[in-house]
Amino acid sequence: MAEPPVVPVYCTGVSAQVQRQRAKALGLGQHQNAVRYLGQDYGHLLEECRNSGSLFRDPTFPPAPGSLGFRELGPGSSKTYGVQWKRPTELCSRPQFIVDGATRTDICQGALGDCWLLAAIASLTLNETLLHRVVPHGQSFQQGYAGIFHFQIWQFGEWLDVVVDDYLPTKDGKLLFVHSAEGSEFWSALLEKAYAKVNGCYEALSGGSTSEGFEDFTGGVTEWYDLRKPPQDLYQIILKALERGSLLGCSIDITSAFDMEAVTFKKLVKGHAYSVTGAKQINYRGQSLGLIRMRNPWGEVEWTGPWSDSSSEWNAVEPALRQQLMVRMEDGEFWMSFRDFLREFTRLEICNLTPDALQSRKFRKWNTRLYDGTWRRGSTAGGCRNYPATFWINPQFKIQLEEVDDAGDEDGGREPGCSFLLALMQKNRRRERRYGKDMETIGFAVYEVLGSTEHVGKSGVHLKRDFFLANASRARSEQFINLREVSTRFRLPPGEYLVVPSTFEPNREGDFVLRVFSEKKAGTEEMDDKIQATLPDEKVLSESQIDDNFKTLFKQLAGPDMEISVTELQTILNRIIAKHKDLRTKGFSTESCRSMVNLMDKDGSGKLGLVEFNVLWNRIRNYLTIFRKFDLDKSGSMSSYEMRMALEAAGYKLNKKLHELIITRYAEPDLAIDFDNFVCCLVRLETMFRFFQAMDVDQDGVVTLDLLQVPAGVGTPQHSTTPQQHPTTPLNSLPQHLLTPLNNNSTP
Repeated sequence: MAEPPVVPVYCTGVSAQVQRQRAKALGLGQHQNAVRYLGQDYGHLLEECRNSGSLFRDPTFPPAPGSLGFRELGPGSSKTYGVQWKRPTELCSRPQFIVDGATRTDICQGALGDCWLLAAIASLTLNETLLHRVVPHGQSFQQGYAGIFHFQIWQFGEWLDVVVDDYLPTKDGKLLFVHSAEGSEFWSALLEKAYAKVNGCYEALSGGSTSEGFEDFTGGVTEWYDLRKPPQDLYQIILKALERGSLLGCSIDITSAFDMEAVTFKKLVKGHAYSVTGAKQINYRGQSLGLIRMRNPWGEVEWTGPWSDSSSEWNAVEPALRQQLMVRMEDGEFWMSFRDFLREFTRLEICNLTPDALQSRKFRKWNTRLYDGTWRRGSTAGGCRNYPATFWINPQFKIQLEEVDDAGDEDGGREPGCSFLLALMQKNRRRERRYGKDMETIGFAVYEVLGSTEHVGKSGVHLKRDFFLANASRARSEQFINLREVSTRFRLPPGEYLVVPSTFEPNREGDFVLRVFSEKKAGTEEMDDKIQATLPDEKVLSESQIDDNFKTLFKQLAGPDMEISVTELQTILNRIIAKHKDLRTKGFSTESCRSMVNLMDKDGSGKLGLVEFNVLWNRIRNYLTIFRKFDLDKSGSMSSYEMRMALEAAGYKLNKKLHELIITRYAEPDLAIDFDNFVCCLVRLETMFRFFQAMDVDQDGVVTLDLLQVPAGVGTPQHSTTPQQHPTTPLNSLPQHLLTPLNNNSTP
């Protein structure tokens, strides 16, 4: 019976995130210190296999149906019938890892629609330095062979070292997917397998953009060119890009599903990824002519127009040059004129290892900064500018442009400006295809922070709705599109700018990476509110100051013991709230009422006396006023973004992580917050902040705790007298504990 693939578990806890951030700060994830994917150490595993005399079999990506796919290549599908997993040693007598160096003819497409990936691999072979960053030296089917190989792949800001065994899917004794024209060579098939492992399965690789493969093999950034509107110097741009080792791919757009991989009468394939492998300016009949060399990853089906392998144009070229340029073999590679290239193809992708290489005559390294971010329903997924009510809740990033670009010939008399490139990439979408997810439609807008002392120079302030209603965007991504990455180059005057990345529609969840490349030094930071609270005045009335009518009411509610228990409080609140027909609520739970008693119970009795109940009563009345004020549509519940404004009106400034946490824990499935949950949330927040402020004696934003002082919400904490013996807890860590709703087994 086939064994299922092991599904990796990703740690998302606070401690795991902190540890990862520290490791990244120390260089983890850089190419020379790649992250061991799924914790697998290639050197250690290789040594184990050699010592035991056994061949490696990867438990995290086994030779099993689940590694092939989930739908068209899923277990039991017709396309996987008869598939067998075999090692190269079972397919030929003397398998080789690389024969005579890795070349672009080593990559021939199989039965998988990953031409985009293979076009990227083919381009990679043109730069040996880049190739061997991805395909490490020293791997062989002879010396020290143990059935284990490894590759390095860039993913969302960090390099991964990915281990694979050499079981490959075959059908009728031949490789099912990518293969080399040289039948005994296997490096490209094993690299494809490593890429499939990172993305969950082979089927996840079907369909895509060459730029995705380019970036995952270089860590570079891609720029797109619409060949229907090419810049005048595009041929020079291509020549410079090839000289500097940039990776280039192109394709012909399709107009309908019937066009997909349709072959034109001149043998070009629509909706198919080609790699650009060369360009040459030649003298043809007394005139300068630009030629461009292309490759079809199929390894066959070549252009038959002018300058194709057998065309008559070659007869007018000087014999030595003709011999140098012509490739007379059906390997999928061909030449065409640049003019025909522009006419036949519609899109060009260039992955720049340094994004200034194309538009600057000096080779300068750009300043780069990378930010991880999230879009979460109800808290940070506000949609694009078409949704002004929620757009402002998206993550925000500030860029401070101070130094203008160096003057150069390419400036053409333009006003001085600061060049920078923004690249927004959504994470892990291929891996999630098996769960019915695919690429979201993403983009970004750039706003200038002008003239307002309220915003200019302010650090760590998430701008609110009013700013975006009053200001138009200064720049934006060329389009919102369902690609993994959207990137655009800008040139703006010095100043402060705000970047707002978003999905097209609100409440579309995802993780993303925003990369900022600036020609000159530029300050960048994520805009997020600092956690702080202005708590209600704790001054309480004495019994003599309390209104007689309230005293009478209290006697009726409290019973003979003149105190209100958790159960009594629940009964009282639910009877009162039932009379407010305009409020949406399921009623206050026992746990919510226990939280309220914990907050107000100063004498530790577990019940509320007259004065304590009076404070709580006034607090709830205040909460009701705030709730009704920010229930803008008078629905009886509060939307998630109304909740954000209401919390600020109640005196709480929270960062986006806490807003995500609150919506996750207090909102209903439709993202609405009922009145009872609103009250419970505010009570929890006040409990947390009062506890923290009581512990933070020196007001430095850090407290020290021992185990007995971990907050439970009862009474006033005792301060530690030996802080050096206890762990420190920053303010940001406490809400995760205290905002967790109590369940029936919780300790109050």
